[in-house]
Amino acid sequence: MLLSLFSGCGGLDLGFERAGFRVGLAYDVRSDSIDSWNRNRRGPTRGHVADLTAIRLADIDHHFGARFTPSALIGGPPCQSFSRANRSPVPHDPRTKLVRRFFTLGLQFHRHRNPLDFMLMENVAELQTGPHNAILDREIERLKANGFDVLHFLADAVRHSVPQRRERLFVLAFRKDTLAAQHWRQPVGTDRRRTVSEVIRDLPPPAYFTRGLERHAIPHRPNHWCMSPKSSRFFDGSLKEGYSSARSFKTLAWDEPSITVSYGHREVHVHPDGRRRLSVFEAMQLQGFPDDYVLEGTLSGQIDQVSQAVPPPLAHAIAVSIRSALLSVPAEDSVPAYASSSSSIASARAS
Repeated sequence: MLLSLFSGCGGLDLGFERAGFRVGLAYDVRSDSIDSWNRNRRGPTRGHVADLTAIRLADIDHHFGARFTPSALIGGPPCQSFSRANRSPVPHDPRTKLVRRFFTLGLQFHRHRNPLDFMLMENVAELQTGPHNAILDREIERLKANGFDVLHFLADAVRHSVPQRRERLFVLAFRKDTLAAQHWRQPVGTDRRRTVSEVIRDLPPPAYFTRGLERHAIPHRPNHWCMSPKSSRFFDGSLKEGYSSARSFKTLAWDEPSITVSYGHREVHVHPDGRRRLSVFEAMQLQGFPDDYVLEGTLSGQIDQVSQAVPPPLAHAIAVSIRSALLSVPAEDSVPAYASSSSSIASARAS
């Protein structure tokens, strides 16, 4: 059973669920993210809103309804303070402490409850470079001192059937006595690149945001809505397919993977036709979410959720590699391949 911290809307968790793991509890500070997490899973409520800088083991036991003894920890502490997209870094940004908090909570369970088989943290690649690598180095040394073998690696979602170039850092710590680190192999994925056209070209037009828009009035899917185009650039033909030199008007190309789905300050990428920005549902498709995965909250809240999510197919590939290492069997023999059809989500929801 897994504990998920900084879970967001559940992209990382969904990949692990589809690889055969069960998430016992999930936490995030944002209520709309947790609403989305719970909306897409059956059974008793497992997603909870909490300030993870202050949560105690007793609080987690209370939410679980019994003494909680997870076998592993997964999650993605907020990465904005490390990202190259952060043009205005703040000295002593409190978000830089959340990486340490993630592993501190994991080590508390490891020492005082059930020894953890593994911990997996996702973050931006910049965490291992420049002024931030000292944060990562300290945590790796701390994990080693507590009996873990630690690996860290970069993985690009585009190699794992996600129509998007999205490179992320993963820190994977296996409990030393499991010997899993010796058997683990990084998933390499495939050279085939899925394109924007494959996943959104045939979608009908979305609804434009207006105050008071009811969810039932949004066509096709509950999240198929976007901001109303207002800039003259959406109407004068200046936004050409593949145009990416302007930060606020990066326009996708039909026959290429998307650039990274990360929309700081609501700078949602422009649809390849150049006449509007992407809908939330289109962005979810570019992230590899199933058709029937639904995000809750406001339009801006949904944009934040999809921007910050781990693509489920990438999460699944990593989860399969971890499972096979723990079982000491080849990854291709451990679980079925990730399925993106809407009918397959039932198994994840029932986990």
